[in-house]
Amino acid sequence: MKMPGLLDALHGVLGDKGLLTEAADLAPHLIDWRGLYHGATPCVLRPATVAELAVAVRLCAAAGVAMVPQGGNTSMVGGATPDESGRQVVVSLIRMNRLRDLDPLDMTMTVEAGMVVQAAQSHAAAAGCLFPLSFGGEGTATIGGALSTNAGGNTTVRYGNARELALGLEVVLPNGAVIGGLRALRKDNTGYALRQLFIGAEGTLGFITAAVLRLFPAQPAQEVALCALRDEDAALALYRRFRGRDEGAVRAFEYMARNGMELVLRHIEGASLPLAQPAAHYALVNLSAARADAGLRGLLEAVLEEALEAGEVLDAAIAESEAQRAAIWRLREEHPEAQRRAGGSVKSDVSVPVSKVPELLRRCHADLARLIPGGRPIAFGHLGDGNIHMNLQQPEDMALDAFLARSEDVMMTVNTIVRDLNGSFSAEHGVGRLKTEMLRDWRGGAELETMRRIKAALDPAGLMNPGKLLP
Repeated sequence: MKMPGLLDALHGVLGDKGLLTEAADLAPHLIDWRGLYHGATPCVLRPATVAELAVAVRLCAAAGVAMVPQGGNTSMVGGATPDESGRQVVVSLIRMNRLRDLDPLDMTMTVEAGMVVQAAQSHAAAAGCLFPLSFGGEGTATIGGALSTNAGGNTTVRYGNARELALGLEVVLPNGAVIGGLRALRKDNTGYALRQLFIGAEGTLGFITAAVLRLFPAQPAQEVALCALRDEDAALALYRRFRGRDEGAVRAFEYMARNGMELVLRHIEGASLPLAQPAAHYALVNLSAARADAGLRGLLEAVLEEALEAGEVLDAAIAESEAQRAAIWRLREEHPEAQRRAGGSVKSDVSVPVSKVPELLRRCHADLARLIPGGRPIAFGHLGDGNIHMNLQQPEDMALDAFLARSEDVMMTVNTIVRDLNGSFSAEHGVGRLKTEMLRDWRGGAELETMRRIKAALDPAGLMNPGKLLP
């Protein structure tokens, strides 16, 4: 089937709302969030139901046309952008966004893949529950994308990544067959856990169309503090103090360095530092509990007092209202946007064992500063689970093209240190198109060969998100 014939057949299935072909409608789907990749496509498919998607996939498969799954298009590694050939179709699941079920007794909800993460949080909250997955792009990213990339975020230290929050999946395979695995079971020991194949596969094995998600009790008790720290070791020491006192109370523990905080204060309107003096290192501590009488304020103050006496914490500001909690969190969450406004940056999303985070920070800062004089190392992220975003900001006196030409050097510098510390080159953003050769280098041999065998078994024609994840 030639492309015009395929488009006619797809239109017959999807209708006017489900098939976009005009250039203005296609444009938002052809560039990634960071602007690294600009693709081309003859059309964007927007199915409204699983049945529509299954038929559309069968039509594309029969025509030998590759498909690129897309949710909120927030990938940091080009994982949802078509290539430049114009022969790949984009399949957006944004219209498949319904809440199918919510059971506050079973503590589960079943949602379609196109639902925005923030909307899933709101549905859970309306039922008196908590859906804990939370990250900077939650207002745009979708559940399907979050599962396909095994998204992490701010609460991983307590609730785990997206993988730990999914009990069952509904999936459309590359041949159009449907796996109806929407089982809300904590125990289901009946062979391979197929859902785990699709979580983190970045759309290379099939389309996640719906998921049964775990819910938790709402957390009305919240305490948030911003701490100025003596050094990198003090950040880890403070985390250990909170974990040792009450690990279950720690909802998030975030690290930020001076360079990143300065960019936020300079480029984000309304951002302000609630401390008397700036510091070289900061920690954001978020405690939460289901009971209002859980004693979180006492816990927070006691640990901070110990850390102040030990010289680990230099100063601290404790939020006294929801507005103040949001303002402190904003200082952390606006780091990516502040970097974007400040110019070019090379981003590394890495993880190491938690005990190695201080060494990672020191070594990366020193080596990156030597690599490109005038470059500003920007380190921030989830210290509690070992995931640090180790970025380098463009020098103010260096042309953007010249700086970005050094991207591979920057990433290799960070990755050399990460590998030495037994870490990973991708903690939560995935591999996408940007890091496929890193996967070959880091996960070669039997590990990569096993991935290829799985891909060949489920997608023998290689039509699902080609050029992503696997080198």
